[in-house]
Amino acid sequence: MRINALAKGGFPMPIKSKLVAGMIDNIRRVFQAVNEYSKKAERETGLTSPQLWAIKVIAEGAPIKVSELARRMYLHPATVVGILDRLEGRELVTRTRSKEDRRVVEIELSEQGRELLTKSPEVAQGLLVKGLETLPKDKLFQLDEGLKSLVRILGAQEIPPKLLLSPEVNLPKGNKMKAATKMMPRQKTGNKS
Repeated sequence: MRINALAKGGFPMPIKSKLVAGMIDNIRRVFQAVNEYSKKAERETGLTSPQLWAIKVIAEGAPIKVSELARRMYLHPATVVGILDRLEGRELVTRTRSKEDRRVVEIELSEQGRELLTKSPEVAQGLLVKGLETLPKDKLFQLDEGLKSLVRILGAQEIPPKLLLSPEVNLPKGNKMKAATKMMPRQKTGNKS
């Protein structure tokens, strides 16, 4: 009588090993793809991926309010304002006060921004958002649970979320200084004596 060794979690070892190997490979693919999209964006436009993504979202809905841009990019408005400051400094976007409500600022691409857009590559964040938004709710919940598990495995629950391959932290304005002081969790190194 042959007994299959069961891995923690109840799977036969070979099946679990294949699953883990496949998952690790898929995580590697995601990191590689994000890295390649980011490098291409910077090489071809001189912008970071979040900056180029903002330009693409602005082009889809211009004129657009900061709050709407933040909503479409799944970012806090304070994070978007930082990105817009840099884009405006490069004369790629313009901000104007709304004629209907002077408290509202509307963003549009400048002529330079529109020209840059015509030769710009895709950005990983845009592809991720579009892809995730098309998934059925049950798949989104499964993916969310899986990603939360990865965050827990890495002990990264308290790490402030940075934009992909960018120093920008996606937190409300008041929390950014606190976030800058947080570091990656240390791995425990215990003696096994």
